[in-house]
Amino acid sequence: MTASATASKAGWRLKQPSIIPGFGLTLGFSLAYLSLIILIPIAGLLWRTADLGWSGFLAILSDERTIRALYISFGTAFIAALVNVVFGTLLAWVLTRYRFPGRRLIDAMVDLPFALPTAVAGIAFASLYAPNGWIGSLFMPFRIAFTPIGIVIALIFIGLPFVVRTVQPIMEEIDREVEEAAATLGANRFQTIFNVLLPGLTPALLTGFALAFARGVGEYGSVIFIAGNIPYVSEIAPLLIVIRLEEFNYAGATAIATIMLLISFAMLLVINLIQAWSRKRYGNV
Repeated sequence: MTASATASKAGWRLKQPSIIPGFGLTLGFSLAYLSLIILIPIAGLLWRTADLGWSGFLAILSDERTIRALYISFGTAFIAALVNVVFGTLLAWVLTRYRFPGRRLIDAMVDLPFALPTAVAGIAFASLYAPNGWIGSLFMPFRIAFTPIGIVIALIFIGLPFVVRTVQPIMEEIDREVEEAAATLGANRFQTIFNVLLPGLTPALLTGFALAFARGVGEYGSVIFIAGNIPYVSEIAPLLIVIRLEEFNYAGATAIATIMLLISFAMLLVINLIQAWSRKRYGNV
């Protein structure tokens, strides 16, 4: 076969219609939807922040109140996501590996943070963990509500379903025979968990962590009631943005939002790179 014939045949193959038609239409709709929902708002945010100039942007970035608010938002979200990875994995394990009365009820309760309004959850937590609340009074004089600890508790509540629902399907695919084979080869329970089960669950754990972390960083409704909103102590960055908007300081609000966007993007990028690496390493486990 000549080179021209090979090229024409390859070109004919490239022009073959797809089995699933409508690629151009669906691609155009996807790009338009992505632009309207994500790209255009982000571009507007960056454009409004640019009105401050570098000096104004750096002044807001170096402001002590802004730094503390960002530290509280990202720090509490990170801690809550780590806690959810541990206990969410344990909960997914119980729901997957055991059958007991009330299992379906517990499984349904995992999705409660998705359906419950965040403000309702915040009011409930503030009532329970306040110094005169049912739980908060048990820990006096140690305070839980109106401190960063209360914020972590609220973020654990709203982030737990992301970890459980991400890990649970992968855990269900792991055959019990793998665990039995490890036991017959002399592995104890901890060796089976850390050397057999966790490597295959690592990509799902990282995905659940990223989702819970991203959800916690931007959480507002369930946090403001239990946080106390004390500047430099328990004030979160989303609340500071609202305060700047109420002061008609739109440029300052967009600047703080841009800082949150950049930090969130950088952290999620690192998590995705680690996730891609773990998939390459443990994909065949």
